[in-house]
Amino acid sequence: MVAASLWLTTIVAIAALTVPNLIDHYLSSEQSKQLTVYLDELTSLVDQKGTGEVFVDGSLAEPRFNQPYSGFYWSVTTKDNTLRSRSLWDKRLDLSDDDIEGPREEPLLIVTREIYLPEDDSAATLVIAIDKRPLLKTLVTLTGGFMVLLILMALGILGLIWLQIYWSFRPLKQMQNDLKSIHEGQCESLKGDYPKELSSVISDLNALFFHYQELLSRARNHAGNLSHALKTPLAILNNEAVLLNDDAQKKMGPAIKQLQQHIDYHLGRARMAGSSNIFAARVTPSQRVDAISTAMDKVYAENGIVLVNELDSDLELAIESQDLDEIVGNIIENGYKWAQSLIRVYTEPTTDPASFITLVIEDDGHGIADEKLESVLERGKRLDESTPGSGLGLNIAHELAHSYRGGLQLSTGKLGGLKASITLPIPRIK
Repeated sequence: MVAASLWLTTIVAIAALTVPNLIDHYLSSEQSKQLTVYLDELTSLVDQKGTGEVFVDGSLAEPRFNQPYSGFYWSVTTKDNTLRSRSLWDKRLDLSDDDIEGPREEPLLIVTREIYLPEDDSAATLVIAIDKRPLLKTLVTLTGGFMVLLILMALGILGLIWLQIYWSFRPLKQMQNDLKSIHEGQCESLKGDYPKELSSVISDLNALFFHYQELLSRARNHAGNLSHALKTPLAILNNEAVLLNDDAQKKMGPAIKQLQQHIDYHLGRARMAGSSNIFAARVTPSQRVDAISTAMDKVYAENGIVLVNELDSDLELAIESQDLDEIVGNIIENGYKWAQSLIRVYTEPTTDPASFITLVIEDDGHGIADEKLESVLERGKRLDESTPGSGLGLNIAHELAHSYRGGLQLSTGKLGGLKASITLPIPRIK
């Protein structure tokens, strides 16, 4: 539309500059032809007496040459005398000026001719002049009408171009709405009536969606099955290891623990393989934080930790509930382990507030040294081996947030302890 507007504006501007000149040239040319007819008539009437005196024998057929100040004038100028039409009355045409004006200072359109008479060796100058104002008025009228038509035509063309663009892009707008419906979980494929130009694209997208959903379901089913299948063998190994002597326990214990860490890590990765924000995913983080806090209050009741949930109850995130529990739960649990008395959960704006928001979980514990803030996000990295845990929680939370195009950053908060900033997507505004 911008390109079409610029193009049409250029065309209108060029036409506005050139067409009035063309019309003026045409009107002046046609009027000059008529004046030449009058000039021919005047030439035929110019005569010379035997004494050499020049005179005009009769009147021109156009009666306005005889009406004072009528706008139709003629003059015949010789070296000795100047004859003029009755319409000039007591005025003369000053041929020495570049712009000749009439007796009422009106602009004139003139044609001239020089003729030689038998009794005179110098030329006589014949002039026919008419008032140019009617011609200029006609020019303004024609030009104004032409410009109105030109502008209306340009607006009409722009309107047709807009209709063409709107009609041509309707299928893409429909596709956008259908994709949004898939994103919000209202349907699982594109089912609209699309033109044949898009049919292959729609078919490929539907195949991709189906394949993705199958992979998602299959990955999570395999993860669940693997989890259940390994629980019993690991429990048996742990029980048998307790019965071994101290030396054998020292050898078996770390191996079993490492095996458990690997299983937890790869099960988490299997879950993340199916996470994506292109399908329906809505969760209210305030409710999930309250639920996690209630559970942690029971598990870590002896620590006397208070969690202050400052999240807006209307806030929603475009993330699956179980994934949010995994992310937030791991960080809140660390807070319950290391905080002295207080954990705050609140939000901070991001550079893209229309698409993302940052959840902040902050405690008043001892925090983590700045040089170790990045290393604790690595798989299996633990700063305190005396506290129960696998060292996978922060790593899983970090990678889960990343799978939703967000992220997890650790820093020192205002309370003096660890501050975890989790950037996650919010649902699109309809």
